[in-house]
Amino acid sequence: MDVTMAQARDWQGMKDMSARLLEERTGEGVAEWNRRIMAEQFASEEQLRAWLTKQGVIGYAQSLLVMERFGYPDFLLATADELIDGQYSDRPQLRPIFDALIDAAAGLGEVTIQARKTYVSLVSPRRTFARIQPTTKNRIDLGLRLEGRKPGGRLRPSRIHETMPVQIELPARANVDSEVLRWLQQAYDENR
Repeated sequence: MDVTMAQARDWQGMKDMSARLLEERTGEGVAEWNRRIMAEQFASEEQLRAWLTKQGVIGYAQSLLVMERFGYPDFLLATADELIDGQYSDRPQLRPIFDALIDAAAGLGEVTIQARKTYVSLVSPRRTFARIQPTTKNRIDLGLRLEGRKPGGRLRPSRIHETMPVQIELPARANVDSEVLRWLQQAYDENR
């Protein structure tokens, strides 16, 4: 499945947000900060971070400027499709499970697919409600943000992220059944 058919985001959105925060907090944009940084001729990331902190540039804005100076990791330059293809390059048998989950998510309502290097988040207009992660060579874990839900049955304690208290282990496409789709729908409904 070509994820670009769904509303997909890669790291460009994060870069844009970081640039916006930088300008809002300092009154100067990335180009001006890059000019100032080049004039200082920092030899190391640590020196640049210390200087930026003294200038009041912290958090995402600082990380953006450090990457502007010392280079972006490859995964930050990749498209959503490239990130997802990379997750399944050594485990192609799991890709149909991922595709089935994405197809199901697309039918829930307004869902953004946020691709990262090792996982994909499913985001409602309000917040992330699920995470799809190829955890092993033989299984995808579907983490669900279901408040107050205790593990039981197919719902296991989540190892994916602290905001996802439960997960469902999916070793085959056939495991993406009506029960999984109900849990996914419930997570979406609780978090939109």
